[in-house]
Amino acid sequence: MALRGPAGSGPRSRGPLDEAVAAAVENEPPAVVATGAAPEEEEEEEGRGRGLLRWDGFSAWLHCVCVVGFDLELGQAVEVIYPQHSKLTDKEKTNICYLSFPDSNSGCLGDTQFCFRFRQSSGRRMSLHCLLDQFDRDLPVYLKKDPAYFYGYVYFRQVRDKTLKRGYFQKSLVLISKLPYTHFFHTVLKQIAPEYFEKNESYLEAACNDVDRWPAPVPGKTLHLPIMGVVMKVRIPTCHDKPGTTQIGQLTQQADTHISVILPTVHEVDLFRCFCPVFLHSQMLWELVLLGEPLVVMAPSPSESSETVLALVSCISPLKYCSDFRPYFTIHDSEFKEYTTRTQAPPSVILGVTNPFFAKTLQHWPHIIRIGDLKPAGEIPKQVKVKKLKNLKTLDSKPGVYTSYKPYLNRDEEIVKQLQKGVQQKRPSEAQSVILRRYFLELTQSFIIPLERYVASLMPLQKSISPWKSPPQLRQFLPEEFMKTLEKTGPQLTSRIKGDWIGLYRHFLKSPNFDGWFRTRRKEMTQKLEALHLEALCKEDLLLWIQKHTEVETVDLVLKLKNKLVQADRERLPVKPDTVEELRTHIDAIILALPEDLQGILLKTGMT
Repeated sequence: MALRGPAGSGPRSRGPLDEAVAAAVENEPPAVVATGAAPEEEEEEEGRGRGLLRWDGFSAWLHCVCVVGFDLELGQAVEVIYPQHSKLTDKEKTNICYLSFPDSNSGCLGDTQFCFRFRQSSGRRMSLHCLLDQFDRDLPVYLKKDPAYFYGYVYFRQVRDKTLKRGYFQKSLVLISKLPYTHFFHTVLKQIAPEYFEKNESYLEAACNDVDRWPAPVPGKTLHLPIMGVVMKVRIPTCHDKPGTTQIGQLTQQADTHISVILPTVHEVDLFRCFCPVFLHSQMLWELVLLGEPLVVMAPSPSESSETVLALVSCISPLKYCSDFRPYFTIHDSEFKEYTTRTQAPPSVILGVTNPFFAKTLQHWPHIIRIGDLKPAGEIPKQVKVKKLKNLKTLDSKPGVYTSYKPYLNRDEEIVKQLQKGVQQKRPSEAQSVILRRYFLELTQSFIIPLERYVASLMPLQKSISPWKSPPQLRQFLPEEFMKTLEKTGPQLTSRIKGDWIGLYRHFLKSPNFDGWFRTRRKEMTQKLEALHLEALCKEDLLLWIQKHTEVETVDLVLKLKNKLVQADRERLPVKPDTVEELRTHIDAIILALPEDLQGILLKTGMT
């Protein structure tokens, strides 16, 4: 059944998001977004006349909402896509259909929540909200949108219903988004899905209208997001936040009588609940994730598999996990053949699976975590052991970590004792998660600080930057040169853990995570060099320079300076606003010093 667009909702105040989208539609660079007072109201019809859909606010948070049901003839089928204009390819719809239902062996009766991640079809046109990079720019690297992937957040209901031929009511409400805000979207679904299943499409339409009125997902701002009579208070982290801290807790002390739900995090999962069966081996699993090793999580249901995969990916934060990961993966996935082939080594990916078929299909993978049912908070499952891969025959095999991997680092007995003490004292799972998250954070920081220090030394000295030469290049990253720095400035300065740190670094330098991290750092440092080069140009007396050079050289200088400004805007170079204005003034002054015929030509020359 197709849904109609909302009727009679009336005009809406234009916010900063509308301004940016309007600019994008008109092929102009978006103006700097001001998050203060809203501009004048604008009629919906006028917005549509300019090619804007009224769902620009919705699109900043979600791509679409899908309802997936079970058809006796067709099997799983997308019954509703909302808003109606949302674009999904047939391949994307097929992936959503199969990923939105648990495998039949999972036996998920009642309500189940989980998430999945799937590849966006190639050739898709970039949607408007993807152009709004100013929101993405200030996010921590591990929360930035990946243009190649969608997330699906699922609320699945399966209950007995004798009135249906199949004997069961089976339906999923699915939020499709580019944003990796797992906890936030699961909370949204808890608010709207149960009532939607009891009511009809008009309820879903009203919920989507509420989302469309939300402010943009600006990092660092405290946002109040109303949905179907409930107001959620959230804060999206920024790259400037101190790792391991949350800002929203400081705001909860204020009396907010209209707030129904306060979310301390938008993205974190219950880390200890996921690691609880394997916390004796948590440091080994941290190494496997850090090194981008192929890893399979075999779980009894999509909830367990998706939570555990997300917990694994987050354990190396604030480093970004740069390989593919699938919180819930099925035999119907479009990448099934690619990821299960035996003709080549398993790829660098973390898969969460529930189908027993995978125990046979993936038994050649080097690292497999088999987990049982995750226990509710307060109940502690038996600790699993590390076992040989040959012992993993079926999904019915006993829980365990099946691998022949030998960790580079000695196990930190302190964290094991601390967590075991917490278990004995019945410490809340939230408190255990804080301890474990801090441990992983300190471990990752101890590992990455020597790399940061060495990479910073590859930056040329500022005095080597000349306004009349191209910016100098970064020095090359030399692995052996880096290894020599570890003797005096290695992780032993900040970590008590002993072991073969050198071996761990050598392995890491060959991994996708190092490649992704170094690409990001190199880009940041290259942009910093370009910004310093702009500042050096601004300090020069350019009018004195043109007196000593020909008109042809002067025109060439003007064109190069204009291109520099375009680059600064397009690549968002870290330059001060004063520097940009100063350079514009220099350009105008140089043009005015030229003959009138040249002035006319250069003033018409756009900065493209």
